[in-house]
Amino acid sequence: MKILHTDIWQFSIPMYPFTIATGTMHFAQNIFIRVHTDSGLYGVGECSAFPMIVGETQATCYAMAKDFAAIWKNKDASAIEERLQELHSFTAFNATIKSAFDMALYDLAAKAAHKPLYALLGGAPKELETDLTIGIDSPANMAVTAKEFIARGVRIIKIKLGKKATEDVERVRLIREAVGPDIKLRIDANQGWSYEDALYALTAMGPLNVQFCEQPMRHWNDDKLPALKKASPIKIMADESVFDHHDAERIIKAGACDYVNIKFAKSGGIHEATRINAVCEQHHIPCMMGGMLESRVALTAFAHFALAHSNVQFYDMDTCMLGHKTDPVTGGVQYRGFFLEVPDAPGIGADADDNFLQTLESTRV
Repeated sequence: MKILHTDIWQFSIPMYPFTIATGTMHFAQNIFIRVHTDSGLYGVGECSAFPMIVGETQATCYAMAKDFAAIWKNKDASAIEERLQELHSFTAFNATIKSAFDMALYDLAAKAAHKPLYALLGGAPKELETDLTIGIDSPANMAVTAKEFIARGVRIIKIKLGKKATEDVERVRLIREAVGPDIKLRIDANQGWSYEDALYALTAMGPLNVQFCEQPMRHWNDDKLPALKKASPIKIMADESVFDHHDAERIIKAGACDYVNIKFAKSGGIHEATRINAVCEQHHIPCMMGGMLESRVALTAFAHFALAHSNVQFYDMDTCMLGHKTDPVTGGVQYRGFFLEVPDAPGIGADADDNFLQTLESTRV
């Protein structure tokens, strides 16, 4: 399958403001691509730039996408490792935009094989129940939101924290009080705490039956994670501390985490995410499938990946439920309450709506 050209869109999706410890997002700053081949097939890819975490913006992703598309022109789309290595040789890092190109190649491979992506990756259907995330607000308002979630049928709530440790403890206390003992609670500090604040908060939240805490401290405090993990009554999940499988090896061997959160925007896509999961599985560290603010295009790829890996046991796949004001996607994963149904169409089984794409800035390379 020779690559003929690539279409690239600035896939901006308006949002209700969503706040985490590192900032507030008003738009999902995404990129959508279609990689066209001489077989008549094209592969789709999407990434979501989250600059306060990955250091990429929609503008940098758009510029880099043009370079990537030029590198791949007239190359074999079926040689996935070779194509991805070309991107790594061209630029260090830039995992977010790389993930869109990675996704497009896997979509093409599955379409050419006439298989849904999860089947191409060796997976099979299983139950996928996502959590739903509460952005940072006052403790009282977050408790009200949690009760609204329960009324909608949510059984797993993820709570964004990391602004002020004492208030964070109150946030979780009020939410637990509001939802009762049976709802699963997960917390995510998004690197917002110091070691001292993390130790205080996790110790104080110990009696509140929290499933795990994602990324309590900045990644440059990874040397303090082993001590925190040992002292914490709540299990620790590494997120921003693990971008690739080398990070996973380092963190796990240091005894610094109980779980790892895999995101394509950090790993560069399916190929590297597979290597991260393999390292974690080898060391008996379960993984979570997470995301940034992607639409149902990338979300569907996440779900395929989760179906293909039994070690992926937690699902944080509410990306397009976090305030997107429109759903610019055709096909793709469907929500049945908070359970995800994955399409059996060849490839990812999702695409962007052409009418929506016509409203966006785009280019062809």
